[in-house]
Amino acid sequence: MHWLIGVAQADVTPREPLWLGGYGGRSRPADGILHPLRTAALAVTDAAGRRGVFISSDQMGFAPETVRQIQDALHRDLGLSPADIFLTASHNHCGPVLSGALIDYYGMTADEWAAVDRYTREYVEVVVRLAGEAFNHAKPGELLSGEGRAEFAVNRRNNRETEVSALLEEGRPLLGPTDHSVPVLAARSTAGDWMAIAYGYACHPTVLSDYHWCGDYPGFAALAMEKEFPGVVPMFWTGCGGDQNPLPRRTVELCRTYGEELAESVRSTVRAGLERIEPELRTAYQRVELPFEHTLDPSEFETHLDSPNSIRRRWSRRWRERLLEGTQVPSSVEYPVRVWRLGKRHLWIGLGAEAVVDYALRFRREYGPHTWICGYSDEMLGYVPSRRVWEEGGYEGGFLFEYGHPAERWRGDVEDRITAGVAGLVDAVFQE
Repeated sequence: MHWLIGVAQADVTPREPLWLGGYGGRSRPADGILHPLRTAALAVTDAAGRRGVFISSDQMGFAPETVRQIQDALHRDLGLSPADIFLTASHNHCGPVLSGALIDYYGMTADEWAAVDRYTREYVEVVVRLAGEAFNHAKPGELLSGEGRAEFAVNRRNNRETEVSALLEEGRPLLGPTDHSVPVLAARSTAGDWMAIAYGYACHPTVLSDYHWCGDYPGFAALAMEKEFPGVVPMFWTGCGGDQNPLPRRTVELCRTYGEELAESVRSTVRAGLERIEPELRTAYQRVELPFEHTLDPSEFETHLDSPNSIRRRWSRRWRERLLEGTQVPSSVEYPVRVWRLGKRHLWIGLGAEAVVDYALRFRREYGPHTWICGYSDEMLGYVPSRRVWEEGGYEGGFLFEYGHPAERWRGDVEDRITAGVAGLVDAVFQE
């Protein structure tokens, strides 16, 4: 028995001037292309006819409304449920702003936001088309797995960026938890041709910060993969890299070096031999309620109306307008989690937004070495701290206002809620 496997990809580089997403300090649209942006779909059908589609992208992150549009369209066109749609963003900071994501970050005009909305509508159509093409052109093949390693991710909470180069040159150890694993999922036809290779790494794609479209280090990894495996579709996903940066950074040379290091890890893993995955798929999905520690009231928004921080200023003024319109201030957010079981024992966990590395380390301990953890799945809702990071505080422990929420941080049981949700889904995918 074999899997039915289909792959499709598209160049999604904007054709009109758009702002780049991810950094609040930019002040104008992109002005060049270092290499094209990609989106790809890997459609799989198991021996019993159960289907799923994994979607990788060079995007920064998706708003809830964009995710719902994609899910609704794929349910309408293909009969897929949200559990069957594994939508991911690399969290690339050299891709375009998308509608509804980090809406207070950017000082754009109404016309510039209108261009963003046009691109986002077109992008949703591309994702839906790619998924359909992947299923329509599916053919018998096999899925295989392995794991490599790459070393350039650094815990940014425990190491000063300005000191990392010197520490590395001196051979001194860097501090803080990291996840340097490179999980690999390869799709090959029965004729032996590589169709797609999906691979992950827990690290922000933030080497570059200029005004050129590119996929950052995952984009350079994809270029290197295509040279090694002609005809393959490279598909990158970002792991739990909310507190992980590629350091040192800020040059194209470093970006290419990290991308080629990642690609070499994948190549070495493939050469060493991969494990065949039985054609059996189970999918499960849930939205976990994450309460805010404290929902701000109107007087608290008023105190930030003239903040020197432009993001906070736009945020407070937007919420003041919404309150004047009678908008009810929410006290929580629904957070998406998913689990796929591939074969008898491979678990693929998808967490929304910017989960810190503790989640990956915990799930690997609890569910074993055949567990992959993908961050930045579905919706871009904010940093997601573990209990440790929440207690330590700092950037990844809060700053929810940057993501548009009427609060500073989650309630302290955020990790317990997420891990309980994942545990329930793991149980579900192992039920016969």
